[in-house]
This record gives sequence, C-alpha cells and structure tokens, in this order.
Amino acid sequence: MTPVGPSIGWQLAVAISMLVAIAVGVAFVGRMPTGRRSAIAVARAVIQLAIVAGVVRLALEHVWSAGLFVVVMLVVATFTSAGRVEARAAWPWVGVAIAAGVAPVIVVVFGTGSTPVNPSAVVAICGIVIGNAMTACSLAVRRAVASLREQRGQVEAALALGLSRAFAIGLVIDRDRSEALVPVLDQTRTVGLVTLPGAFVGVLLGGGSTAEAAAAQVIVLAGLITADTITVVIASRLVATGRILPPDVRAQLPSA
Repeated sequence: MTPVGPSIGWQLAVAISMLVAIAVGVAFVGRMPTGRRSAIAVARAVIQLAIVAGVVRLALEHVWSAGLFVVVMLVVATFTSAGRVEARAAWPWVGVAIAAGVAPVIVVVFGTGSTPVNPSAVVAICGIVIGNAMTACSLAVRRAVASLREQRGQVEAALALGLSRAFAIGLVIDRDRSEALVPVLDQTRTVGLVTLPGAFVGVLLGGGSTAEAAAAQVIVLAGLITADTITVVIASRLVATGRILPPDVRAQLPSA
C-alpha cells in the first residue's frame, strides 16, 4: 500500500529537529523572543500527539466515546484560551463564548443529515470547529484588552457623558473585533488556490472522490465562519460587561 503520510522512524525525527532548529535560529538572528517557546511547543506537540493518538483510537470505536472526546477538547480549548487572554479566573465565560459558537454548527452539520453521525466525522469536524473557535476567542479578547489598555481615556470620557460602563467599553473594542475573523475569511477566500485544508485532504486520503472532498471542505469552512462569528460577538459582549477581563485591566477601568 502506498503510504499517505510521513513514515515513523529516524528520518521523521531528523526532519522535525531540523525544522525546529531553523525556527529557533531565525528567531535568534531576527531578535525574536520566540525561539525557546517554539522548541517547547513542538516538544509538547510530539508528546501530546503520541498520547492523543492512542486516545483517539479508542474514541473512534463508538459515537458516545467520540462525544466524550469532543467534550475534553472543548474543556482544553476553554482553559487554553483563558490562559492566552490572561483571564484564567474567567474560564467559565470563555467556555460559554466558545461553546456558543460551536454548538449551532454541530447541530446544523449533523442534524440536517449532510454529514453522517459516525465517530470519525464527529471527532474530525468538532475538533476543527472547536480549534478555530478557540483561536477566534483568543484573538478577539486579546485585541479588545489591548484596545482598553491603550484607550482607557476614551472609556472614561464616555462614562463622563453618562454612558453605561458596558456601552463605553463597547465603543472602544467593537471597532477592531472583526480582525479576529481575518484568518478564517482568508482561508475561505483562498481555499483550493493557496492551500488544500485538512477536511479536503482527509476525505481524499480516506478514499473519497474529489467532489466529496470539496463538499466536506465547503461545509467545514461555512461552519468555521459561523462558529467564529458567534464566538467573537459573544466574547466581545462578555469583555464589555466585565466578565472576561485580565485582573489588571479590570482594576484600571473606572466604574460607571
């Protein structure tokens, strides 16, 4: 059988090591403080994927086990995003924002019968959607927090005019929240022209036709746009109401 992926052996270890070395070296030459973090990230990925590979094998045996694995992914995404936005104590609200974006997509994709409800499809599609919603949440909140730190005076001015605290914060953060959708919009606009995303390639490697691969990718991309849009809107509102804010920003912002 013709192999469809990298062979597991010393060649793979050498290739990964070389790629990490190049990334670390370029970061050092370019005076970017990301070299060590990049190396650690890849090392973690190797360990995590080695463990997850075995877990996924078990998850793919039943629909219920696939659903349980999806819940685990959602929990991990929640805590990862909460840490990325420096608001770990607000993890329940971060989870609300991510789940609010993911849930409608899952219901539509599987509820309409457009995608079969089997373990492989559940894990693959839910994993892609959750991962993108997590990224959208992190980007939206980080940009909102940066705007609040830079434009605290505008919030104070709005409050001085008698506006509510949530409305005053919204005036500052709503202008840039659409930036969190740039990655998924660019991916959708250039699909098939610049990249062949995972869903497309996965269906092909699984023996599906190019038409089936294209159909799978289109529904995934539509789902990603939907999930990310909902997540960004919800996350922005939760920032405006003070439910997702780093401690320092919460302390610095004036009360209404």
